[in-house]
Amino acid sequence: MYRPRIAIVGRPNVGKSSLFNRLARRRVSIVDDLPGVTRDRVDLVLEFDPPVQSPRGTPPIEAVLIDTGGYGVYTAEGRRYNEIGEDLTRLTPDIEGQIRAAREMAEVVLFVVDAQTGITALDETVARMLREEAIPGVVIPVASKVDSEAWVAHGLEAAGFGLGQPSLISSTSGRGIRDLIDRVHGVLAEVVARRTAIGEAEAEALRPSPRPIVGEAGVDLQVAIVGRRNVGKSTLINAMAGEPRMIVSEIAGTTRDAVDVRFERDGRAIVAIDTAGMRKKKSFAEDVEFYAYHRMLEAIGRCDVAVLMIDATDEVSQVDKKLTQELQDRYTPTVIVVNKIDLLDKSRISPEDYLDYLTEQLRGLDYAPIVFISAKSGEGLDEMLAMCFNLHAQAGHREPTASLNRIIEQILEKRGPSSRLGRQARLYYASQLGVHPPRIVLKVNRPELFEGNYERYLMNRIREELPFSEVPIKLEFSARDRKSLEDVKREGRLRSRLEEEQERAEAAASDADPGDDLDADLGDDLDADLDADLDDDLDDDLDADLDADLDDDLDADLDDGEPMLDEPVRGPADGSD
Repeated sequence: MYRPRIAIVGRPNVGKSSLFNRLARRRVSIVDDLPGVTRDRVDLVLEFDPPVQSPRGTPPIEAVLIDTGGYGVYTAEGRRYNEIGEDLTRLTPDIEGQIRAAREMAEVVLFVVDAQTGITALDETVARMLREEAIPGVVIPVASKVDSEAWVAHGLEAAGFGLGQPSLISSTSGRGIRDLIDRVHGVLAEVVARRTAIGEAEAEALRPSPRPIVGEAGVDLQVAIVGRRNVGKSTLINAMAGEPRMIVSEIAGTTRDAVDVRFERDGRAIVAIDTAGMRKKKSFAEDVEFYAYHRMLEAIGRCDVAVLMIDATDEVSQVDKKLTQELQDRYTPTVIVVNKIDLLDKSRISPEDYLDYLTEQLRGLDYAPIVFISAKSGEGLDEMLAMCFNLHAQAGHREPTASLNRIIEQILEKRGPSSRLGRQARLYYASQLGVHPPRIVLKVNRPELFEGNYERYLMNRIREELPFSEVPIKLEFSARDRKSLEDVKREGRLRSRLEEEQERAEAAASDADPGDDLDADLGDDLDADLDADLDDDLDDDLDADLDADLDDDLDADLDDGEPMLDEPVRGPADGSD
């Protein structure tokens, strides 16, 4: 499906990521006052609604919105060195290369300037590049941070670039966003109409970089790449995608946002999520690292399979163990990928010994498969992706209830849970209630007997017997719900009443004879007379019974010497008996 592209460009700290999040209606890109927060390209599929005054039935237009880094991010302003003294200006060519790629593939370019800061020399440089490079897209100047009428005149200074009338917006308050969306929709409508006029084949041939974009239908697998800093996550993403999609640098912490990259491998669509490298929270140097950490956790939560990258040239750290715990808590199928295997000194340690070392260090993921790769050379990538698809299939398997109960009963017969008080554990039934992750619920008499060591034993045996050998299992124990005696009686009365009503309805239906109207009328008269006689008889019997009961009560009260009424019994007014 064809979707036009919209690139947001500009110098650092003009509000590009804030505009991106406002249009996306959720927090995708990290926003901070620190220059250079966004480095890689972040793209997302959005729907742009038609203007309010459009004819009824005008459809929205889907487009790919691309957030980019800032031009001259570490040479013009802001910090040049990070917390350990590394020169960040080395990232500038890579960042600007990503901006150039986004600009060249986009049909619409939103050139953002800061109305409150005013037009700077770097803004003039960016505007000159947009004019001179003859990019194929339409440029829309956008003056951001126009929070009130006082900043309107400052925002209109962007008209001096010669790129048209600027759109005045405030991403914080939403001021002017609707007008900007209407303007973008108009340009996109022209792009789509022009493409339709010249033909799909010719338009696709003229369009640069036909790489698929995240959000298209038919994604077969989403993989989150997680790990500590400088283990080769971005290098792995570029190797899988077959292009320099992510900025790769020896500088630790280069990746900030969680970036979705879509590619195809052997005819299957895969979305790889590159995340920021993790380190201890006490070492966070700025707020951006806190936001990047939570973007990483969000990526773990929405992926199908996680790839935990380990550096083969370094020891397993506390950060690696912390990531292991995060993956366990979210029941995420995980492939442990040992990168830089080409740099491993095999004379000092063999791959078999290294496997034993990893199993001992990462105890919580002892069931997870381990794959050795070299992201730089591409060695082992096919095996890693095949294992990811295998784990996804395992997590989506659903075991029939009969088979599940038979297997668990066999496990309990061989070795059941023990109790110091001699209580016997009993399994009523087991059922698999969900997939991704597999969720198995066991109805038992005493759940506390199955907790602890026996739960781990049962989990390991389930992995051996069922096709869940390499994925996390959500195992739950629940006591059987018992109904009270009153609930049972109430249900019995309701059931009896329903049965009586059903029998009465069936009898009425069988007695009905639609063949003869005269018989029906006579029958109605006879029924009416019979009902009247029965009512009279019932009334007479009821009155007789009530009189008899009252006489008996009165006689009993007189025999006891007490009046039946609350007030004293009074004799006749004239004093006679």
